[in-house]
Amino acid sequence: MENWRKCLLINTAKVVDAAKVIDSTQAKIALIVDESGVLLGCITDCDVRRAILHGVNMETSNVTEIMSLEPKTALQESSDFSMHQIMLNKNVRQLPVVDVNGVVQGLRILEEFDSSRTSRHNPVVLMAGGLGTRLRPLTDDCPKPLLKIGDKPILEIILENFIQQGFSDFYISVNYKAEMIERYFGDGSNYGVSIKYLKEKQKLGTAGALSLLPKGICEPIIVMNGDLLTKVNFIQLLEHHENNNSDATMCVREYRYQIPYGVVETKDWNIESLREKPTYSAFVNAGIYVLNSDVVADIPENQYFDMTDLFELNVKKQRSNLAFPIREYWIDVGRMEDFERANAEFCGV
Repeated sequence: MENWRKCLLINTAKVVDAAKVIDSTQAKIALIVDESGVLLGCITDCDVRRAILHGVNMETSNVTEIMSLEPKTALQESSDFSMHQIMLNKNVRQLPVVDVNGVVQGLRILEEFDSSRTSRHNPVVLMAGGLGTRLRPLTDDCPKPLLKIGDKPILEIILENFIQQGFSDFYISVNYKAEMIERYFGDGSNYGVSIKYLKEKQKLGTAGALSLLPKGICEPIIVMNGDLLTKVNFIQLLEHHENNNSDATMCVREYRYQIPYGVVETKDWNIESLREKPTYSAFVNAGIYVLNSDVVADIPENQYFDMTDLFELNVKKQRSNLAFPIREYWIDVGRMEDFERANAEFCGV
């Protein structure tokens, strides 16, 4: 891989520095080295997101706190064939190349050996049937997914983002002003992809429309609300889902809120502590999911069914439900102020 040195990061760096390296390089990995260039560990996007879920402060925490200590490596004299086999057998996308002293001499990525990895056959369902009530009067004559951010409709920005990441099999759930959406996107041939429509004859909730999908889908299905703008890497999302044997994965986003008063903590009438206008945080549903086909098969047909109902059902069935924290740009274009903010900032992100 060319420019592999951009993936090197000294072991005194912070987690936020590793995230910047991951985001700015093709390999999507930070190789943690000492002053002599000896490989000490690796940090991938998965490591960063796991750290976020565990409450790690990215600005102050050292990379050594979250790095993988025993990364898979290859000696520099190894053949391409043996490197490829290591990656396939160990199920890794990146393979640092080192000399006998452990000093990094290069980096190989799986796409160098298998270009087909850049194409994904997973179906993508875009939920575009909402009324857009909070965006009236803009949505009186136009469905929310066709409202423009810059010079393109929201849904077209979403679609093109998926296409750029190698996806080609799309389903769009429609209800309100469905004919306008179908007329705009057609069968997808203008984009070089396939687009089919899930036509809701009645409101089916945030998950009910998935019951309209054709039977026989085997690959995990990506589902995304049609009013979100984000820079999420969907390949990394799928890898997180598949590598962790998840049945259903929900993207989450950290939400911070401040109580505008001094908080008094008591026990048996006694004041134990006071905190002035504290800030709390929680993870909230970000409206993007990966679902295995057997999970989708549990959705009742032609009934109102929300995504929260589906995940609660998974819990009852003791299925694996995972969270995937979003650290990239994300905005829900659901209110007028969000629509205005998206127009002001999204194109420059």
